[in-house]
Amino acid sequence: MRRRALAAALLAPPLAGAQELIASEAARFTVQEWATGLDRPWGGAFLPDGRLLLTERPGRLRLIARDGTVGPPITGVPAVDAGGQGGLLDVALAPDFAASRHIWFAQSAVVQGGLVARLCRARLSADGAALEEVTPVLDCTPVQRTGRLHYGGRITFSPDGRHLFLTSGDRNETRERAQALDDLAGKVIRLTADGSIPADNPFTNRRGARAEIWSYGHRNPQGIAFNPATGSLFAAEFGPLGGDELNLIRPGGNYGWPVVTHGRNYSGTQISDRTSAPGMVDPARAWVPAISPSGLAFSPGGAFPAWRGQAFLACLNPPGLLRIAMQGDMPGAEERLLWGRQRIRQVLFDAQGLAYLLLDASRGGVLRLPPA
Repeated sequence: MRRRALAAALLAPPLAGAQELIASEAARFTVQEWATGLDRPWGGAFLPDGRLLLTERPGRLRLIARDGTVGPPITGVPAVDAGGQGGLLDVALAPDFAASRHIWFAQSAVVQGGLVARLCRARLSADGAALEEVTPVLDCTPVQRTGRLHYGGRITFSPDGRHLFLTSGDRNETRERAQALDDLAGKVIRLTADGSIPADNPFTNRRGARAEIWSYGHRNPQGIAFNPATGSLFAAEFGPLGGDELNLIRPGGNYGWPVVTHGRNYSGTQISDRTSAPGMVDPARAWVPAISPSGLAFSPGGAFPAWRGQAFLACLNPPGLLRIAMQGDMPGAEERLLWGRQRIRQVLFDAQGLAYLLLDASRGGVLRLPPA
């Protein structure tokens, strides 16, 4: 398809019917309305049987059947503080889910003294109707008395299943929390698959530092995934006014916020006069103006061989899906798909390589992208 025709297809009005054909630069696919009637869907994980376990930010967890039928709320989900950007956030299956039925989820929680981002583990009942043995595992302390922004809240497991990674935001009230090693705000956190602290974390033996920290200096990372081609960990994070980032995460790395940034305050005033500094890791890519990357996934290929190993970012503002061709760990050319339509909170791939887009709206839903 010529570029002019492609641009017209991508800038078409929001979906009005059940499905639509899109021809991108790398693949032709159909956009299907797969699941509807959801309130701010935020995160999801596919069960071995193909059903989707999905969170709604106001505090509900649901199972969606393979045909897109939305099940009733799962009982036993702990109360969340759903104000601001808080609520029930990401969910992930334990690597041994088939045997243990353990899941992990992130939430905002009210505790004595204020609010925290919290990581929990639970067991999904055999019939999928309830959570059992719900256990808080980690609170991203210190507790913050006010403010309901920048919780982070994405979860992923290492390819070998041995470690869990959680993103936490700087909580916005005091940006410098992201640089403090005695504070879990503004960090990528690494635990073992059972929730304990790995002995080889970079700050385990540093006096005054939190041993859970894997990297720091993050503003509000809401995307995290492993590159299947290289085994490297990537995180996507919101900048302020501009300065969104895709970061290659290294143990002990300082990613700079708020000492260095490509963005500015929302008032337009300067945050820092530096975009790079010695001892701080530059982003693999930064965006000015912003794209608001809320979710990150790498395509496994499957139904879309041309997409194998490419990175996909779910974007909120401007809304759409951003495809990045990867050369190893180097981001290459970008393509903006479904741009300017609906806010996408997360992108997920199933075992067949089909993409599912979680639409961030009070009357939200899930789109599925099968090949044309």
